[in-house]
Amino acid sequence: MTEKQKKAAKKNIKKAQQKWKSLSSRAKARRQPEGRARAKPGTKGQGDYYRVVVRSKNEFTSFRNHDVGDKGHIQRLAGRRKSGNWDTQAWLIQKDDAKVIDGTLVSKTKDVKDLLSNLRTKPIQVKGDIFEAKSRKNVPEKDKPTPAQQRARRENIKKAQKARWK
Repeated sequence: MTEKQKKAAKKNIKKAQQKWKSLSSRAKARRQPEGRARAKPGTKGQGDYYRVVVRSKNEFTSFRNHDVGDKGHIQRLAGRRKSGNWDTQAWLIQKDDAKVIDGTLVSKTKDVKDLLSNLRTKPIQVKGDIFEAKSRKNVPEKDKPTPAQQRARRENIKKAQKARWK
């Protein structure tokens, strides 16, 4: 290194130190390579699934996912509450089974169509592959069985009787 280069290096270091001292703690954190977190799953739109969030993550203590129907097409992300009860936090829908039109999720298959029709609202795109929708309405115990539940029960009894007579 020449003398001129050494002087320039020292001058540059002092400039950098002054600039660093003048920055806020937030700005310092943002300039550090460790300060930047990785992109959250689904925000870039490069995954294999669309995520339809129906309840906030904060309501749950732990999570578990499992396939619903054909392997790999629809997955239910279930969360466990503090009370010990399990509930659906999100649905994962394979990209081959749905498409995005004007920021809403539209099904390509019957299974996905049934799932989306059971939600209270249409899934609306938040960011990347992440969508938000409201879950089915919570029916109070005093209003059960609902007419739909009564109908389903009658149909199930008829199916069981037919199977037994065969």
